[in-house]
Amino acid sequence: MTDNLNLTQKLKQYFGFDKFKGDQEAIIKNVLAGNDTFVLMPTGGGKSLCYQLPSLIMEGTAIVISPLIALMKNQVDVINGMSEEEGVAHYLNSSLNKAAIDQVKADIVEGKTKLLYVAPESLNKDDNVDFLKTVKISFYAIDEAHCISEWGHDFRPEYRNIRPTIQRIGEAPVIALTATATDKVRTDIKKSLGIADALEFKSSFNRPNLYYEVRPKTQEIDKQIIRFIKQNPGKSGIIYCLSRKKVEELSAILCANEIKAAAYHAGLDSATRSDTQDDFLMEKIDVIVATIAFGMGIDKPDVRFVIHYDIPKSLEGYYQETGRAGRDGGEGKCITFYAYKDLQKLEKFMEGKPVAEQDIGRQLLQETAAYAESSVCRRKMLLHYFGEEYTKENCGNCDNCLHPKTKIEATNALLIVLHAISAIKENFRSDYVIDFVKGRGTDDIVSHRHNELEEFGSGEDENQKLWNPVIRQALIAGYIKKDVENYGLLKLTAAGKRFMKHPQTFMIVEDAEFKEEEGDEHVDGAANALDPELYAMLKDLRKKMSKKLNIPPYVIFQDPSLEQMATMYPVTLQELQNIQGVGAGKAKRYGQEFCDLIKRHCEENEIERPEELRVRTVAKKSMLKVKIIQSIDRKVALDDIAEALGLEFGELLSEIEAIVYSGTKLNIDYFLDEVMDDDLVDDIYDYFSESETDRLSVAMEELGGEAEEDQVRLVRIKFLSEMAN
Repeated sequence: MTDNLNLTQKLKQYFGFDKFKGDQEAIIKNVLAGNDTFVLMPTGGGKSLCYQLPSLIMEGTAIVISPLIALMKNQVDVINGMSEEEGVAHYLNSSLNKAAIDQVKADIVEGKTKLLYVAPESLNKDDNVDFLKTVKISFYAIDEAHCISEWGHDFRPEYRNIRPTIQRIGEAPVIALTATATDKVRTDIKKSLGIADALEFKSSFNRPNLYYEVRPKTQEIDKQIIRFIKQNPGKSGIIYCLSRKKVEELSAILCANEIKAAAYHAGLDSATRSDTQDDFLMEKIDVIVATIAFGMGIDKPDVRFVIHYDIPKSLEGYYQETGRAGRDGGEGKCITFYAYKDLQKLEKFMEGKPVAEQDIGRQLLQETAAYAESSVCRRKMLLHYFGEEYTKENCGNCDNCLHPKTKIEATNALLIVLHAISAIKENFRSDYVIDFVKGRGTDDIVSHRHNELEEFGSGEDENQKLWNPVIRQALIAGYIKKDVENYGLLKLTAAGKRFMKHPQTFMIVEDAEFKEEEGDEHVDGAANALDPELYAMLKDLRKKMSKKLNIPPYVIFQDPSLEQMATMYPVTLQELQNIQGVGAGKAKRYGQEFCDLIKRHCEENEIERPEELRVRTVAKKSMLKVKIIQSIDRKVALDDIAEALGLEFGELLSEIEAIVYSGTKLNIDYFLDEVMDDDLVDDIYDYFSESETDRLSVAMEELGGEAEEDQVRLVRIKFLSEMAN
């Protein structure tokens, strides 16, 4: 057995470090003693050393199973770079040709190779199994072991075959390593690998230097991100988006706003991805906009911010991705944008999947929603999710702790929840418990005949928004727990049973409200304008102009455009074109008087205009607009245009509306002649000539059901095009 001194000498000899970090030494001793080992250590804690050092000391070859080719290559280069001999570390995966594979096998047979990295797919191949049977295996290391569990954030079915393959090759100790795992995932990993008795080493998940914040996702999100990056000049950051399309759009917008950014996703060729990664490491670019395909193999210690444009699918994924910030212990800001409709979109994506998978996906999404909506310390919630208790009342480094909400008394509500869980035999999840206490006789509740229980509806008189925060905070306080085997079922703890007998004060903070944004049916928007006085003056000018020109006011500029003018204070025709719904034609035709009015107002009131945030948008839509305009000029039927561009008919109409509202003239008479009755066109046209508003809902009501919505929209396009442009 290697003594302590000897181990530290080996550490210095191979890796140049003077001492071990955290549990590293105890883990390595356990592996050297031939025991199965389970290591849970957050990113940056030094996991790989836990198998690299023992592999160099022990007899035979250690097999390291890793899911990522980029990561394998990186680690093999590092090990070989430290060694005087060639071939101490190798990898076997689909990127190698026959000659390279033969070389790897020759080095293993000669006993040169101490570490062999393989992807699970390669490990399971028959010819590799046959070859490895002839080799002395020192131990098996399973890196990123959460990939084994369907409850992990990166489940890979081929990981499920690792145990059977190990049995085919030959028994040796197993070390499983992961940077994120809940109790559920830990149990799953150990079961699947057949290492139920493995000694567990668990490091703290707390990253005190990371600041966590959740912001409501609004239409201003791009502007907020640009402002944030400009306030942190020269700092490295990663922005995660769920779709490749959004990655490309956002990186283009950042570049247009003089931010050094690049896109990264699995759809780009590997040379581009590799160059982008290198540029980021070498600080030629500051910001990477990426799908979660990015970052697994990246070891950049000074990433200063991680922004989630979309809410992640699981808290494990969120922890892993935010964990890429501040790995040097310095500043790391983690900002997430959250809108409830994003969750609904993610749920919709699951619909084609097997029922069990959908169920898991929904549970994980609910945990993410709970984290985003809760007003509890974010650090406390995250650590609780990973089975770690955080005892401080205020972490001082998350939005909820820096701006704490007032606590409210919820003792009675907690008692109602505890009695309800007990009454339904601790056999249901939180959404069922909430329906039960609210007295909602859902099909599920009626089929279990729980609507006949005395406790059914016991919370009808309480504030209905209380139940989610009460359950979440009772979990953190340890009065209830989630069953590990049958994830999500709420169980009473000993503390919860005591509370039922001897209640004491239970205070909670209510959840944050994430209001849905209004659609494009605009409410009178003076409230949104920064300058209500200017907004009123602009409306007044529009009214006078509309009388003089004998056209409805909205034909000149729509309300949202006036709101933006009263916020952004454009004083030249060029600046006016930055306003939503104002194209060059419109600015030229009507804009000068509006600019003069705004300029006068700014001078008289000594207003400083917000220079810095002229967010430049990218012409992603301009290509689409050009195609639409060209097709209409060629008199292509609108439904054919929609089909050719992959748009719904309604979406095409929205694009055409944007084109005519901003001042471009389009003639769609050829299409109207084909699909609409002349008299109906005239009626709708006359209505818009006399109406004070162009709102669709008002028009539909006034026209009394004579026309369908698409017909009204088509004639509104004709009217605007002829009158305004």
